[in-house]
Amino acid sequence: MRKLELKFLNEQNRIVTYTLDHPVEPVDPETIQEAMDTILQESALYSTGGELTEIHSARIVERIVEDIEL
Repeated sequence: MRKLELKFLNEQNRIVTYTLDHPVEPVDPETIQEAMDTILQESALYSTGGELTEIHSARIVERIVEDIEL
């Protein structure tokens, strides 16, 4: 399953990651940038280390699991 990770820095200068399942693909970097800007402007998300202060990065993560028959 592919996931979109949005990474921000908080007031403690620590990276905070929010994960979204099933992102719309192909991914549009401009749309992601706009969404992350809005999250910061509206203080829409919070972390235990305080308010989010800036955008760090965004990425698509895919995890592949393969069962082993024993």
